[in-house]
Amino acid sequence: MSSNEHEAIIRGLFAAYVQGRKDLVRPMLADDFTFSSPRDDHIGREDYFERCWPEKPPFSTIEIECLSVEGDEAAVRYRAVKHDGTAFRNMESFRFKDGKVASVDVYFGREA
Repeated sequence: MSSNEHEAIIRGLFAAYVQGRKDLVRPMLADDFTFSSPRDDHIGREDYFERCWPEKPPFSTIEIECLSVEGDEAAVRYRAVKHDGTAFRNMESFRFKDGKVASVDVYFGREA
């Protein structure tokens, strides 16, 4: 896949998260997808959707500030705004395999 295709997947994933559209994200993830963050250590697809995708989407917007793709890896810095108006910045590292997201590692930032 090209860098542009990887970028489109990442942008689509963030847009779907704001909309609460798990149905759009499931096909983007590899069967052996893993997710890690300071709160989640290498969890699989189903745990990811249970823990990280609440019924009501928690954010009103997510603005991608920096997105860099190199081969099958990408790094993203974004600013997320909650419905109460508070905001924070995080970084995420993506790894792709066979055109799908194979893993995401989240690094928590600070309030913005």
